[in-house]
Amino acid sequence: MKYLLIQFLRKPNGQIDEQVSIAKKVRPTDLQTCYVILNFSTKKVEKCVIEGKVVETDWDRMNNYYKKIYPNLISELVKANQTS
Repeated sequence: MKYLLIQFLRKPNGQIDEQVSIAKKVRPTDLQTCYVILNFSTKKVEKCVIEGKVVETDWDRMNNYYKKIYPNLISELVKANQTS
């Protein structure tokens, strides 16, 4: 797996839930529905849209942020994409 895909879902009560998945490749539907796409192979932020606005950010900032929230998932993605 090389991509971390994140969707935000707004509930009727206004609460926002985050749905996280990993994938080997990004499908066209992922580009439309995901708000954050991180490529762990190239260490690149492919997409970052928060509340309808494109956010200019860098790999280190996004990686560190999600490492705090999903430490096991991020460590597995890092291990899977290490180059020898």
